[in-house]
Amino acid sequence: MSLCCGVECVVIIGFARWVWKRCAHISGNDSANWTLVAPGEFEPIPRMCRLVLAVYETDLHNPQFSPQHGYRLNPDWVIKRVTYEQTQGRAPPYLIYTDHEHKEIVLAVRGLNLYKESDYKTLLDNRLGMQMFDGGFVHHGLLKSAVWLLNAEGETLKRLWEESGKEYGMVFAGHSLGSGVVSLLTVIVANHRDKLGGVPREKIRCYAMAPARMISCQEQLHHWKMSSSQSSACPACCFWFV
Repeated sequence: MSLCCGVECVVIIGFARWVWKRCAHISGNDSANWTLVAPGEFEPIPRMCRLVLAVYETDLHNPQFSPQHGYRLNPDWVIKRVTYEQTQGRAPPYLIYTDHEHKEIVLAVRGLNLYKESDYKTLLDNRLGMQMFDGGFVHHGLLKSAVWLLNAEGETLKRLWEESGKEYGMVFAGHSLGSGVVSLLTVIVANHRDKLGGVPREKIRCYAMAPARMISCQEQLHHWKMSSSQSSACPACCFWFV
């Protein structure tokens, strides 16, 4: 009897310890031993965050939700802003911005909208092992959204890159649901660079803020270099393309 009670206590204590560690785990634990990033490497990230936030505005000439120091962009350089009505729920809203100051063409996608059923449909359109892609597994719904986005805007991005003299970088940025879409979009573009006029691989970048889980470990190691970790529940990564 005492032996059974002892074993039971050990199991309960062990389980309680595991639950505590799981609940107390934060993204800082994942990156505690990483080397510090140089200021020049970090510089684009706040800029990309502001661009993603700008997608939420209906009129960038008269913004309603601008951060403390503004979006720091030129509204006249916004090539296109696409809403839910225009995507018909096949992708989150996004904008295309030609940043002449930093010589970049940016496609920025907003995050999950808790009031939009189409976003939930995209997020839930998946199951374990459902979608194979380039030697690994990816999120089926996010891949569909990324493919749709490339088909919808591929010619526009190609034209902008050619008009820049093929000198500008091609940048994809997103938050939450949008980050999952742009991450997979970046992989597709890197594998099929002819879709955008042959953009060199070294000119392709992806900034994913608080990304959705969309890629298997095999695929991640094949395509990405980790920059930082975001989620406290299950490690998620912010990547730049290499």
